[in-house]
Amino acid sequence: MIRALLTIAFCCWSIALLAQTDSSSAKYRPFIDTLEKLDLIDIANSILHKKARSVADKAEKKLYFSFLPISSSAFESAGKTLIASTTAGFYLGNLHTTNLSSINFTPYTNFTGRYGLPVRSSIWLKDNTFNIQGDTRVLKYPQYTWGLGGGQPADHKFLVDYVYVRFYQSVLKQIKPYFFAGIGYDLDYYMDIDSDNGTNTTLAQFTNYSFGTKPNQNSFSSGPTVNLLYDTRNNSINPLPGWYANVIYRFSASRMGSNDNWQSLYVDVRKYLSLAPSVRKNMLAFWAYYWTTLSPGSPYLNLPSIGNDPGNRSGRGIEQNRYRGESLFYVETEYRCDITDNGLLGFIAFANVNSASQPNSRRFRYFNPAGGAGLRIKFNKKTDTNIGIDYGKSKDYSSISINLGETF
Repeated sequence: MIRALLTIAFCCWSIALLAQTDSSSAKYRPFIDTLEKLDLIDIANSILHKKARSVADKAEKKLYFSFLPISSSAFESAGKTLIASTTAGFYLGNLHTTNLSSINFTPYTNFTGRYGLPVRSSIWLKDNTFNIQGDTRVLKYPQYTWGLGGGQPADHKFLVDYVYVRFYQSVLKQIKPYFFAGIGYDLDYYMDIDSDNGTNTTLAQFTNYSFGTKPNQNSFSSGPTVNLLYDTRNNSINPLPGWYANVIYRFSASRMGSNDNWQSLYVDVRKYLSLAPSVRKNMLAFWAYYWTTLSPGSPYLNLPSIGNDPGNRSGRGIEQNRYRGESLFYVETEYRCDITDNGLLGFIAFANVNSASQPNSRRFRYFNPAGGAGLRIKFNKKTDTNIGIDYGKSKDYSSISINLGETF
């Protein structure tokens, strides 16, 4: 408990220091003029001989949609996937003083037993007085696991199938410009956990972990969260230069229905740095997070693992769930640059590394790197929404991912 309190206190001090550092930042950030920019909607209008979009009355339109039906094939056992990704960006206040709110709905299926209905939202009220965050999912999700820690060969894996329901909600109030604090509620329900791999080995035996691995037992976690947020970005879909820091302390309590009492801490810090003033985007983005349990009792499927961070965006080039432990840290750097002056085309290059703690210890023994590059195509210049096509590679694995919006 003392370690948990000291960790939380350090996180609070770090975010407060960031807030003091940027306290002189202008409260009213300029609206980005998109007059000279080009996107796929402009091209479609030109082909259909429709009137070009006007930017004269920017303040009158505050709702923008981006829709993309995607059919892709990733180099993994899941095979082909069908995804229909819809992103809505809108303003609930003055465009100069209110961040862009977003709702993302990405239903998918691979036609072989995996499907999902996830909805994520970040709502900014007028003048950023409140930020309301939500993450609701219903998934049928067969997935491999490699046990705890690192060092396991790629073929040392175990298939786990389950139905998953998530309901995360939080409300944060502005304490001072860019700094928010609030509370939330997190619910995870893993049902029909099936670990029949055609052998007599159970998930508990494979992982040597006793919480949430018992045969024919559901895993239920429910409890409050304490949230701190520092965010100088005004567009989370495609962040401009600035800072982002987020701290989430979670307590799952048996009195609220959880199978066990357990605690966790997630600390996420990002920095977006413009390399030179130019018509073209030319910037570096840095991302690091530390995710750890603070007490025994965390269900196996709730333990920190690569690709299962709150946004499910970490670990490009690494198979989701490949590394799991009671603690996990992650670092990624990405270079972003426009290819054309009008912003229609761009490219990125990235590198990341992660490490999961070894079983029954907090030691980070194995470090797992990955890297890759990607193409960016401007879908909607009003919300700066890109279609991202990324190729990532790590030891024994490679993948292609297609998304609306930036990875982080």
